[in-house]
Amino acid sequence: MGTKEGHEPSDIVDPDVTIAAEALNPENSFGIHRRGAVMRGLNLKPSRVFQTASLLLESQSISQAPPWFKTIGSIPPGEIMTRTQPVQHRDSNRKSRTRKPSKMFKPQLIEYEEDRLRREFYRDHPWELARPRIVLENDGKDAQKCDWSRIQQPGRPLTGESVIQRQLWLLNNVPGMSNAQAYDVARREFYALRHEEEVERRIAREEASWTGAYFGKSAIDVGMELEDKTYESWKAWATREAEAIDLQRNAAYTGLGTGSEEEEVETEVDAAEEPALP
Repeated sequence: MGTKEGHEPSDIVDPDVTIAAEALNPENSFGIHRRGAVMRGLNLKPSRVFQTASLLLESQSISQAPPWFKTIGSIPPGEIMTRTQPVQHRDSNRKSRTRKPSKMFKPQLIEYEEDRLRREFYRDHPWELARPRIVLENDGKDAQKCDWSRIQQPGRPLTGESVIQRQLWLLNNVPGMSNAQAYDVARREFYALRHEEEVERRIAREEASWTGAYFGKSAIDVGMELEDKTYESWKAWATREAEAIDLQRNAAYTGLGTGSEEEEVETEVDAAEEPALP
C-alpha cells in the first residue's frame, strides 16, 4: 500500500483514533463535547418526524399510525431554521442610540378604532354585557348595510355596539366633533330608545295581565326567595354553633377547681382511717 509523497505512514493519524485517545483523558472531556458538537452539525430529526413515521409504517415496525400523523402530513413543520421577524404594523420609536428591541419576535397588537370606543362604553355600562344577545360572526360589511346616521337600525337589536358604531360615524362624518361630544350624543340617543323599550314592555305586560295572562314569578321574586332560603339555613347553622360554644364555655366554668364524686369519697375514707394524734 502506497503513501503520499513526503509523508511517512506513521505521520497519518486517524481522526477516530485521536478522538478515542482524547476520550480516555478525563481532562479533555469538555473539548470532546465541543468537537462532537461541531462535527455533528444540525439535528434534523424533529423536522423529519413524518418521514420517519411513514417508513416505520411501511416496514410494519408500528401497527398503527400515531394520532398526529395526518395533521403533520397536511401541515408539515417549517423548513427555515431561523426565526422570522413578524410584520411591523406600527412605526417604531427611533432613538438616537441604537438598541436591540426586547420584543422583536413578538407579534404586534392589531387594534382597531372601535376597540378603544368599545372599552370606554363597557367600562361605563358593565351591565350591558349581562343582556342576552345573539352571538354571530359579522361579515365585516356593516357600514354597507347599515346607515349609522341614526342609532336605530331596522332588523337589528339595540345594543352597546350600536352606540359604538354611532359614535364612530359621528367622529368620521361630523366636522369638529370631539370624542367626548360624539360619546354624549350617542349615549343620549341610546338612553332615549332604551326608555321607550322599557315603557313598551311595561304597557304590554299590563295589557296582557288585564286580559287574564299569568306570567308567574319575576326574576326579582325568584332571587329574593333564594336569598331568604339561604339566610334561613345560615340562621339555623349559626344557632347551633352558638349553642355549642355556650355548652363548651359552661363546661369549662363548672369543672374548674372541682373533682369527681369518687375522689371526694376516697378523701373522706382516708381521713377517717388515720389514727388520732395523742
